[in-house]
Formats: sequence, structure tokens, C-alpha cells
Amino acid sequence: MKEENGFNYVIVKKNNTMEIIVANLIDLIKERSLKPGDKLPPERELSAVMHVSRPSLREALKALQLINIIDIRQGAGAFVKNLEPQNIVEHLDIVFSLDSSLYHDLYNARRVLESSIAKIAAEMITEQELNAIEENVRQAANAVNDPEKFLELDYELHNLILLASKNRILPVFMQSITKLNLIVREKSNSNLSIRKRSVVDHQKILDALKNRDPQSAATAMENHLTNVETGLIGATMNEGEVK
Repeated sequence: MKEENGFNYVIVKKNNTMEIIVANLIDLIKERSLKPGDKLPPERELSAVMHVSRPSLREALKALQLINIIDIRQGAGAFVKNLEPQNIVEHLDIVFSLDSSLYHDLYNARRVLESSIAKIAAEMITEQELNAIEENVRQAANAVNDPEKFLELDYELHNLILLASKNRILPVFMQSITKLNLIVREKSNSNLSIRKRSVVDHQKILDALKNRDPQSAATAMENHLTNVETGLIGATMNEGEVK
């Protein structure tokens, strides 16, 4: 990090890609060197200090505009936008592709929340709710070759378990990461091997709920999310998406 004229810059090596430039600019914003409403220095100045070409910097700025982090105004320059979560999540698939550690952070958060939800649900679940989950698991097993249907059922399963917990606050926490979950679930459910593994995992979660075994339910949910995360990262690395 270099400071010049009161502005902090990340120096980027010439052979680095546009994605690295974007990631470094996002880091600047995270560190609050840039605040909502701040105007970015001119392209000429940024490219010189960051040691990158102006075309590469221009592409990076366009990517930041696409995910609503900056606003490029013709003739006026580039400005940091209000960093409200709803403005950024619209294109979080781009952000995930730039920083693979976000996958791990998201699944860590889900493991903490959803294993606890499953634990509570095992104690509170009714026979009617168990029947609904069992039917969901059955339908998902039959839909393993239909990514769209499987995604719908996967989302429904986790929501059924959430409702079975009878906790009025936990849905608020889960709602805060709903859009993040949807983006990652769409990617993971497009992979057949992950869907097949999930069918097995879902049955284990159901068995633990049927036995009213809180610890087994929590463990089964945690293992399920770990399996999906491992499969997702492996698949994206094979596609060359995670750098």
C-alpha cells in the first residue's frame, strides 16, 4: 500500500490481470480509503501509481461499475456509490469469482447457523413437519437429474427445517444471506455429483430429525454443507474460475 496526496494505492505488478486490479480496488474501499461519494483520481494518475496500463484499469473500473460499487459519470469521473448490501449483491457471482475465500466464509456462516437450526428442529419438529421433509427428500432423490427442480427442492428443504425450529429470530439471520445463498446454490446445484451427494446427505439429516437426535442432526447438516462446499470449490477450480 502506498500513500500519495492523502490517497492510498495498491501497487499492482504489470503482469497481473484485470481481476487482481479489481480485487485491490475493492480492498481500498474495504479499508475505507474510499468512502461513498468520494471521487476516484483520474485514470492517468491511478494507472501510474498502481503500475498498470490504462486499458486494464478501465476494464477494472467497468467491472466495479457492473457490481454497483462505483458510478462512472461521463465527463465527471468515477465515484464510489453508497455501499448498501442490496446494491452490491446483484452481481455477487462476479465478486465470488474474484475472491474464492468468500465461498469458505459463506459456508462457515451457514455451518454455524444451519447446524444450530437443525439441532433445535430435532427437538421441536412435529410429525406433520417430518412428513413434509420426508416427502421433499423423496422428490429430490427423483429429481437428481433435473438441476432446476433439485434447486427448488433443496431451498425448500432447508426452509422446512428452519420453520421446524419454531424460532422467530433465526429466519431474520437467514434472510440476510438469502441472495448470497441463491447465487452459490445455483452454482452448486448445476453439478450432478454435488446433487447426488446431497441426496445422501439429506437422508442422513432426515434420519437424525426422525430420531429426535439434536447432536446428530447438527452434525449431519454440518457435514452436508462441508460436502457441498468441497464439491463446489473443486468444480470451480476445474473450470478455472477460482484463482
